[in-house]
Amino acid sequence: MAERDLTQGKPLTEIIMFTIPMLFGNVFQQLYSFFDTLIVGRTLGLKALAGVGSTGPMLFFIIGFLFAYTQGLTIITAQRFGAKDYNGVRKSFTTSIILCVITAILFTALTAPFTKIVLTVMQTPADIFNEAYIYMFISYLGLGTILFYNILSNTIRAVGDSKTPLYFLIIASILNIFLDLYFIINLKMGVAGAAFATVVAQGVSAILCAIYMFKKFPILRVKKEDWKFDKDFALEHLRVGFPMGIQMSVLSIGIIAVQFALNTLGSTAIAAFTTAVRIDQLFSQSLITLGATAATFTAQNFGAKKLKRIKEGAKACVFLVLIMSVIVAILICGFGRQLVGLFLDTPDEEVVRLAMLYLHIIVIFFFFLGTLVLFRNILQGMGKVKAPLISGLAELVARTAAAFILCTYFGYLGVCLATPLAWIFAAIVLFAGYKLALKKAVKSIRKSTKSVC
Repeated sequence: MAERDLTQGKPLTEIIMFTIPMLFGNVFQQLYSFFDTLIVGRTLGLKALAGVGSTGPMLFFIIGFLFAYTQGLTIITAQRFGAKDYNGVRKSFTTSIILCVITAILFTALTAPFTKIVLTVMQTPADIFNEAYIYMFISYLGLGTILFYNILSNTIRAVGDSKTPLYFLIIASILNIFLDLYFIINLKMGVAGAAFATVVAQGVSAILCAIYMFKKFPILRVKKEDWKFDKDFALEHLRVGFPMGIQMSVLSIGIIAVQFALNTLGSTAIAAFTTAVRIDQLFSQSLITLGATAATFTAQNFGAKKLKRIKEGAKACVFLVLIMSVIVAILICGFGRQLVGLFLDTPDEEVVRLAMLYLHIIVIFFFFLGTLVLFRNILQGMGKVKAPLISGLAELVARTAAAFILCTYFGYLGVCLATPLAWIFAAIVLFAGYKLALKKAVKSIRKSTKSVC
């Protein structure tokens, strides 16, 4: 069987073995945007790079919601798997697919037609407005491919397999690079080529994932009766998935506020920040991946009512966060300047300086990002959505206030400080929420045990 039962074995070993293939997969997924940005910068120039970069926060507002939303839907799948309820696993999968079809139609209709309005409100500089519009409009049209890849890959991970999605992401990432070069250089499509390349590559990975899943995973081979829509069961999925999506969108509002402040500093600052964030996102995948592992580990063990094992897993993850934070800091400080230089055919020294300023600041606070992601995912794996939502609000307030206040006094430096300050506030809230949720869960299980007796 391809499934992996995370309710058995030594927690640290199981977490590491599950995380490694996921890490490679998430890094390859980040390579979509990384190579989009790199190829755009080197072939189309600074203005095009700034145009694509300026769309990042608005795209993350929607795509971040969809990613967290699908992860939330599959929390129910993982809990059913941990409880050995395999009929429930299949029913959860079909319910998630139905909800995703509705979501894809709704979100595409509510985003693509309003692209220009959003960019205007964001005060996108006139010299990069057209590039930003084209890239964001096409990306919104392709939201369905992103949504369905995420629901399929998250379902596979929910039943304990973190390797299979990796293979298709490798294929899709390589395809994305070739399509980027072909659309931009051969077909002269400009930033539209970069957007189309990402959408097509993501769609291919979703199709391959679906074909392989139905061939190799007996537990996910649905029957006709599994497609019968159960309103209460769907609401159970939405109870976890929707707040998780909202929480991620709340975070992205803070990122949009940062972008709004950044837009007042001009295209050079935007290009530098875009480059630095792409590098940051690539390296921080180690922390984000560990968080995703923690969600699946927690969900399976929560379904099996193994709370002590959840605590052991959390301790193991904190240890790994510390190690990863140190390694990432060393790599960024050692090779950051060379990576920044990759993004422009003729590197602008001011762009390099500003990008490195951001990177040197955020690596100091990587441990806070790791603990933030870790405890958010552990809580979500337990089906607890209140504390993550509150932490998201805390992060929103901190990031927005810091972006506008510090930008006023310190300019670009103030924008750079907004993100780590938000991490610290959110991490504190989440750790407190984790301790409280675990305490309540122990009481609930003890109470249910006594009532059975």
